Amino acid sequence: MVLSYCLKRIAVAVPLLFAISLVTYFFIYVTPGDVLAKYRQSDRYPVEMVDRMEREYRFNEPFLVQYGHWLRNLVQWDRDGIRLNLGYSFSQEEEVAVVMASRLKNTLILALFSIAITWLVSIPGGIIAAVHQYRLPDKILSCISYVGISFPNFFLALVLLYLVSVWHEIPLLGRYIPWVGNLPLGGMTSDMHHTLSPVGKVLDVGRHLLVPGVVIATAAMANLQRIMRGNMLETLRKQYIVTARAKGLSETRVVYKHALRNAINPLITIFGYQFSTLLSGAALTEIITGWPGMGSIMLEAIRSQDTFLVMANMLIAGVMLVMGNLIADILLAVSDPRIRMR
Repeated sequence: MVLSYCLKRIAVAVPLLFAISLVTYFFIYVTPGDVLAKYRQSDRYPVEMVDRMEREYRFNEPFLVQYGHWLRNLVQWDRDGIRLNLGYSFSQEEEVAVVMASRLKNTLILALFSIAITWLVSIPGGIIAAVHQYRLPDKILSCISYVGISFPNFFLALVLLYLVSVWHEIPLLGRYIPWVGNLPLGGMTSDMHHTLSPVGKVLDVGRHLLVPGVVIATAAMANLQRIMRGNMLETLRKQYIVTARAKGLSETRVVYKHALRNAINPLITIFGYQFSTLLSGAALTEIITGWPGMGSIMLEAIRSQDTFLVMANMLIAGVMLVMGNLIADILLAVSDPRIRMR
């Protein structure tokens, strides 16, 4: 049943991905400029070679011809089986698949790390705020949520970079914080990464992840915590919770066994959308913090109108949208027996 459901959702996603690719290609087509401009302006590339590239990739043809050529060559069959042909990146001067393989993994690591921080902090925070409604813990957590929502990611990234680079030199209550100054700025690994043990390599990447991960997670944590608080408050007022308390069940059991499961169900659908928006949401943070992900590559691709690299990015964003919603639906079915019955 689960396999059949997944196949149906994937089949429905195919027209969506087609529409995303069509609209994206159209906007690239109508944007003034030329992806081969840097080749035309350079003495390194003969005019005949540039003209041949223009004919080969159909850049001198109308929109539908260009798009049809890209779509027709996207999936190719050969003796080794089916393979995805994402084309050639003119801004990076190598195959798009090579560019994506080297950067997409880094973005996914950052995204999953941010999701882990978001959910591990916001769910307990929302529960505590709801259980202690209008009391000091609720007021403190609500204040933190509003601050997190108010600050844009790029500003928070600049603040954290300043704190990491300067704050460790400023006495705080008569004491220094040396570990703050040891946090790395930029990159994914240190120069001595290859000499470390497997555990040391993981910790090294984790230290580099901390600043960009916290930046991306902050706004998501604030929103998720507020939603969790509202859901928990609504659930705690329901009749079956009142009945459970009247029967003498402990408050811990009432909250974590009976209320939490129903309060968290709406958040599972949010997980799907959150997962799907990570690629675009992480781009600016990656650029500011120097994380070697898709952000800087995507910016360069848009500026240089690198058609195939932009299309690959949009396809990945669309696939993440579909996969995120599919994962959310499956998790919701697992957590809610009423949905499994349907």
